Amino acid sequence: MASTVTEDSAPTLPEGRYGTGLQKTSRRWRRLLYLAIALLVSGAIAYIAYINLGSAPIDAERIAFANKPGNAMEITINVTRDDDSRAGVCIVRVRDKTGAESGRKELLIPAGAKYSRMSTIIQSIGEPVTADVFGCSYAIPRYLSTP
Repeated sequence: MASTVTEDSAPTLPEGRYGTGLQKTSRRWRRLLYLAIALLVSGAIAYIAYINLGSAPIDAERIAFANKPGNAMEITINVTRDDDSRAGVCIVRVRDKTGAESGRKELLIPAGAKYSRMSTIIQSIGEPVTADVFGCSYAIPRYLSTP
């Protein structure tokens, strides 16, 4: 008693055991959904990185510094900005021999040329060793602006 299966007749499979043919399309949609989410997250990360790490609208570079009597130091900076019609502010500081900040000053950069060279003297609480630029911004505090 041998049962033979001919090419014309396919064996019948038990119902519900192997699923339906919709799994392949379901997997395809799931892959597309994950790809879309990954693209959105990558785009958001790239945008945030561009905003935070892109070029600053106003920037300063230290050109020179020199010791002055009485625990003071003179610093000369070059300020570069994208909008020369706006005033800005740069924070300059001095450091002592341990590397700690020992003096700080906010320097008002008036509106004018795109490139400005400014000098100022910063008082220190101890003997200063170096001077540098902490940062620059267009957000000028009220006490620095002229009425």
